[in-house]
Amino acid sequence: MSRWEPDARGRLTRAALRLYGERGFEQTTVAEIAKCAGVTERTFFRHFADKREVLFGGSETLEERFAGAVADAPPAAAPMDALAAGLDAVAGLFADRRAFARERQTVIMANAELRERELTKLASLSAALAGALRTRGVAEPAASLAAEAGVAVFKVGFERWLTTADEDAMAPVLRETLTALRAATAGS
Repeated sequence: MSRWEPDARGRLTRAALRLYGERGFEQTTVAEIAKCAGVTERTFFRHFADKREVLFGGSETLEERFAGAVADAPPAAAPMDALAAGLDAVAGLFADRRAFARERQTVIMANAELRERELTKLASLSAALAGALRTRGVAEPAASLAAEAGVAVFKVGFERWLTTADEDAMAPVLRETLTALRAATAGS
């Protein structure tokens, strides 16, 4: 078992996704993932706390980038415009990752525990966005409502991006989704 090949984390991620897809999340063990990646279990645990984190390991980066871009938006930006800046910022995290994102989503949708974990991560994202908006001076309940709307746009846009046949970048899909939300909430 070669421990010195580069990109152990990437190999572990690819091995886990392949095994989850072939055998199912519940039926796949950390030992099998490590073996498939050509590393030890100890190496697996240096990169991931558990086998779920293979699927959710980047959520902290997404949350930091999204909330950071909202906080750093121009001071005069309306809450939804600040969220649009955040959506643009996170779209870049998914460049050249559509195949991975599709595989990941398939595994998550096939397992109730993983769907619950995904919802927990989205709730954490919403709380971070609401905090960023409050820091910008947006009062409650507007900060929480706008944050929830931003997460909804991200979630729906992400799902649309995964299912589109063409290979568009994520940013235009997120912008179109935000435009659809604004149209749906326009006064009538």
